[in-house]
Amino acid sequence: MEPLRIAIAGLGTVGSGTLKLLEKNNKLLEKRTGRRILVTAISAKNRTKKRDCSIDHLEWFDDPVGMAREANADVIVELIGGERDPAKSICETALGSGRHVVTANKALMATHGNELSSLAEKNTKFLNYEAAIAGGIPIVKALREGLSGNEIKRVYGVLNGTCNYILTEMRQQRKTFDEVLQEAQNLGYAEAEPSMDVDGIDAGQKLSLLASLAFGCRINFSGVYTEGIRRISLIDIDYAEELGYRIKLLGSARLTENGLEQRVYPCMVDQSFPIANVEGAYNAVVAIGDSVGDTVFQGLGAGSGPTASAVVADLVDIALERRAPIMGVSTNDLRSLPEAPISTHRGAYYVRLMVSDRPGVIADISAVFRDENISIESLIQHRRSVTEAVPVVMKMHECLEESMQKALSRIHHLDSVIETPTMVRIEDLN
Repeated sequence: MEPLRIAIAGLGTVGSGTLKLLEKNNKLLEKRTGRRILVTAISAKNRTKKRDCSIDHLEWFDDPVGMAREANADVIVELIGGERDPAKSICETALGSGRHVVTANKALMATHGNELSSLAEKNTKFLNYEAAIAGGIPIVKALREGLSGNEIKRVYGVLNGTCNYILTEMRQQRKTFDEVLQEAQNLGYAEAEPSMDVDGIDAGQKLSLLASLAFGCRINFSGVYTEGIRRISLIDIDYAEELGYRIKLLGSARLTENGLEQRVYPCMVDQSFPIANVEGAYNAVVAIGDSVGDTVFQGLGAGSGPTASAVVADLVDIALERRAPIMGVSTNDLRSLPEAPISTHRGAYYVRLMVSDRPGVIADISAVFRDENISIESLIQHRRSVTEAVPVVMKMHECLEESMQKALSRIHHLDSVIETPTMVRIEDLN
């Protein structure tokens, strides 16, 4: 059988890892597919850069778009990243030139996945993107194939390893967000400009792809509500532990009477749930099917090995001509669903206020919550001080997000409240 010839655009961490994995396991892959998977061409920014993998025998292209059009290859593997060119043009050119595409680019798929999927279907070519969501976790294959007999009720997970590492280290090492972020940057877990990770954008891109797969809808990244973890402090992590919760940056999607709910935010999850115990740089995804119930997938969400593993799995599917609809159903059958605004969210809440310790403060705060039809389930106030602000922590019964936001805005303007109120949603995963 003819070998599967591939060309790789981008030789960073994932590109180099893919080359090494293909070389290391070439015999195993040939046994599993019945054909060789052969790298024929590459393109990267710097041809003379020292690398820990051999590239001298491969055809070099300075222009990755030209490689997508001209290389002696059946598959173009796009590992450059970013939602714009050259990544976008590489994929469009490859598909338009009769070549399959494998990508690890969640930004590209979240922004242009609908159009690229349509182009791939029009040309009867593969567009595989397992590595774009949760690194080495085979969640695309699980949703698209393994759970295809189920109506998916909800999909949620820890989708960003950098944020999970930061929250884990804050809790375990008793350090502030800024201290742990600096350490994560020094270790290479976080970028020098960390906004994509810590502001929830990366997780939101991944969630938009999961939602499309789970609910048979068009990818709608602009409809994902995102909050990051910058405002989470050590004191809130400690109170969460005291209340029996753990703070995680969670991405969650489900269909509601108000439309498709796609949300990424830090929240408190009960410590008894598996997702609460996913630590460090690990990712986890939970998919709930109407027949199978809860299914949990966990693994490293980034890095050379795990991401390369997902890229190679996509190549194996192409080698075997193992085809499934790109987004779970034909692009013509993808639904356009209304967005459920965050104001319609209903749930329990954790609220922390820093207040002056004087008579009547709690009564004033309680009155505001009463006016907005919000009831307090429990209250914690551990210490008293005449000169310092005192933390008052409240766990609120389930209420409407819109009401909670109105209450917090009013409370912020009370003379007795020293700092901006902190609110963390308590996520019901039952």
